[in-house]
Amino acid sequence: MQTPIRPINNDNGNAFLPLLGFVVAVALILLSQTLFIVPAGNVAVVTTLGKVTGESRPAGPNFKIPLVQNITMFDIKTQVRPEEFSSLTKDLQVIEATATIKYAVRPNQAGRIFRSIATANQQIYGRIIQPSLLKALKSVFSQYELVTIASEWNSISEIVQEKVSDELSKFGYVDVQGLDLTGLRIAEEYRAAIEQKQIAEQRLLKARTEVRIADQEAKRYETLNKSLNDQVLYKLFLDKWDGTTTVVPGLPGGGQAPPVIVQGRQKFGVSGRSGEPV
Repeated sequence: MQTPIRPINNDNGNAFLPLLGFVVAVALILLSQTLFIVPAGNVAVVTTLGKVTGESRPAGPNFKIPLVQNITMFDIKTQVRPEEFSSLTKDLQVIEATATIKYAVRPNQAGRIFRSIATANQQIYGRIIQPSLLKALKSVFSQYELVTIASEWNSISEIVQEKVSDELSKFGYVDVQGLDLTGLRIAEEYRAAIEQKQIAEQRLLKARTEVRIADQEAKRYETLNKSLNDQVLYKLFLDKWDGTTTVVPGLPGGGQAPPVIVQGRQKFGVSGRSGEPV
């Protein structure tokens, strides 16, 4: 009696397929946890079990240890933030305006920011920029009267920018790239008073200019008068003589009786020697 031939059992080979798929899936997950991309204009802070590790990672592909290290992105592009504020002036008047500041996080300071003051990109303005900005604004405006602030708005804007830069440079977290003050708002009655003062200052400047011009003219005529003598006056007369005048002054130093011109011929008056014509 013949023994029947049994078919080969392939169940053991098929049993490895789910295991292989599981291994591949785990490898892909680990790879995705190991490789990360930092977008352009950002840096990444890597923490190992909650502690900042190494320097900030630049834009591009980077690696980390899965399950142990985490990353936090910080934007290092120029940020533009408007800040509405109110402040007291030196003469205790209230002003309102908008300060628009431009700043950027220093790439090499992201790790220090994470350790000391802000663990998220959204916290940087409120915790670093805004306090220094408001402090500088109040400090600067308290030194000027309202009329000065209104008339020298652009100059004061530059002073505020320098003050903010100085305040933030103490910490070194960010760079201030610009600051604009716009939308000055003051009480209407003070605005009218400021306009009147500006008009008065313009009139005063015009009057001072006219006085200075008059003073220069007076000095010029004084100098001219001092330079005029008989010879100069005689020369000026001859330069202007039209050739038909019947009487002209005598030449200075020519004797007691001046010579005259009568009908184009010159005659001498009576002098010490002779009265005959030439």
